[in-house]
Amino acid sequence: MSNPLNTPLEILGGISAEVFLRDYWQKKPLLIRQAIANFESPLEGNDLAGLSLEEMVESRIVLEHGETPWQLKHGPFDDDTYSSLPERDWTLLVQAVDQFSPEVAEVLEHFQFLPNWRIDDVMISFAVPGGSVGPHYDNYDVFLLQAEGQRTWKVGQMCNSESPLLAHPDLRILDGFEQTDEWVLEPGDMLYLPPRLAHWGIAQTECMTWSIGFRAPSTAEVVTHYADFVARFLPDEERYTDANMSPVSNPNYIRPEDIQRLRALISEQLDDDRMLLTWFGQHMTEPRYPDLLVGSDLSLEQLKETLDNGAVFTRNPTARLAWSHIQLDTEQAAVFFVSGNSRIISEHLVVLLDLLCSADALYSGNLQPWLNDAEASTLLCELIKQGSLECIDE
Repeated sequence: MSNPLNTPLEILGGISAEVFLRDYWQKKPLLIRQAIANFESPLEGNDLAGLSLEEMVESRIVLEHGETPWQLKHGPFDDDTYSSLPERDWTLLVQAVDQFSPEVAEVLEHFQFLPNWRIDDVMISFAVPGGSVGPHYDNYDVFLLQAEGQRTWKVGQMCNSESPLLAHPDLRILDGFEQTDEWVLEPGDMLYLPPRLAHWGIAQTECMTWSIGFRAPSTAEVVTHYADFVARFLPDEERYTDANMSPVSNPNYIRPEDIQRLRALISEQLDDDRMLLTWFGQHMTEPRYPDLLVGSDLSLEQLKETLDNGAVFTRNPTARLAWSHIQLDTEQAAVFFVSGNSRIISEHLVVLLDLLCSADALYSGNLQPWLNDAEASTLLCELIKQGSLECIDE
C-alpha cells in the first residue's frame, strides 16, 4: 500500500510532503513554478479595496514615498483614500481574506499535509508598480502565491531580533539586505519561505499576492499564557514549602537546595501533559474574529427537521476546530477544541470529530448516524448555538 506522504504533490512542484518537510520546512526557501497551474484569482483589486472599507476587516496601506518614508496607513479606508494615492509605489494588505471569501479559503485545501491548527490566515496584498513593504523577515512560515501580475521576490540573510532595523514606529524594515536569490513570479507560481529569512517583494506590474501564513506562538507567549492558564486552577494555599529544611549557616544566602525546591514546585504544576494539551488546543483554536461567531438555538427535534428538509451546515469560516486523544483515569477519551474552548468527548465519537473538522458540508446523509446518539446530538446542537456551525441552505 502506497504512503500518501510519499505522493508527489503539484502544490509542492512534484515533490512529496515527506521530502518537503524533511528538506525545506523551516530550513530553506523553495520556488515552485505553477504550483497551481492556470491559476485565476477569484478576487480583483477592486474587491480587495472593497473589503478594506469594512470596519471588521484588518487592512493597511504602505506608501514607500508618502508623507514619511514607508508611510503606514491603517483601515478601514474610504473612496477618498484610493483617489488620493499615487500611480506607483504603494501596497494594500488585507488580513484573513479567507474568512470573508469562501473562494479564497479553498486554497487552504492544498495544504492538508500540514496541521490545520497551524494555519493562521490568507493575507492578500495588492500592489501597483513598484509597490513593496520593504525588506523584512517574519517569525513564521509563509507560502507566497502569485495570483495576478508579476512580482519580483528577493531573498537574503537569516535574521533575528538583533538584526538592525530602520527607525520606523510601525514597520520592521531591515536596515541592510544581503541578497542571495531573486525570482519573478507569475500567476500560479509560489514561493515558500522559512521563518526569519529576509525577503523583499517588489511589484513589476499591478499584482496580487496571497500569503498563506502559519501560527507560531513565541516562547514568551507560551510561557506567559500557559503559566496564567495553570494559575487559574491553583488554590492560594499551594505555596513554596521547605519542611525538614536544614539550619542555615548564612541567613543571607540562597542555597542550591532552595532553588531545587522551587524547581520541583514549578515542575509539579507545569509538567502535566493533559493540562498542556488543554491550554495548547484552546490557544491555537482561538478565532481571529470571535464576533463573527453568531449562533442559533436549535433543539434536537428542530435540527432533525431542518436536516430532513434538506438543510446543509458548514463550519463558520471564523471557527477553528481540532481534536486529540486524552487519557482519563481508566480509559482513553477525546478532547475537542472549538474556537478557544474544549470539552471531553467519548472515544466512540472520534469519527464524528474528524467529520466536523474536515467535511465540506454536513447534511442529513453524513449526520444521520449520529442524531440518535445523545452525546453526539447534544454536541451538534451546542456547536450550532455557539456559531461554529452555520446553516447555509434551509
